[in-house]
Amino acid sequence: MRPEPSPAESSPGERRWRVPPVVPALKLVGAAALVGLGLLLADGDRVRLALAVLVAAGLAGWALRDLLAPVRLAVDPAGVTVAHGFAGRRRLDWAAVEAITVDRRSRLGLASELLEIDAGESLHLFGRYDLGAPPDEVADALRAARPRGWEPRVSR
Repeated sequence: MRPEPSPAESSPGERRWRVPPVVPALKLVGAAALVGLGLLLADGDRVRLALAVLVAAGLAGWALRDLLAPVRLAVDPAGVTVAHGFAGRRRLDWAAVEAITVDRRSRLGLASELLEIDAGESLHLFGRYDLGAPPDEVADALRAARPRGWEPRVSR
């Protein structure tokens, strides 16, 4: 899956990766289902209902973040912009980027992949559902966007 072109591209070489629209929608549906189950199964127990509402509020907050800041990663010839905090962004010049890797792990029969952008003092991690694309493809695009002469320390 390729990143969607942004209507507000500032330069022709810019690419953005965003959370797919179905992800926050599923989180909101899950939050509503939790409240419904809490009401249905609480059976007069306020603690169960409060717990269901609390978990649903957390899930809705997570979905809100996806709606407020859907772009998780952007790259242009000058550097990389990463999601930072709840809905903020952080700009990393190419000189600050020490390594771009894809971490693969397998546990209990499930495989996961994370794109890692090492900026020395900070490490930025992105999964498939953060990017809307396989981390391998995004890592390749980031490496291709990097100015000549830069080589990541760690390979795939």
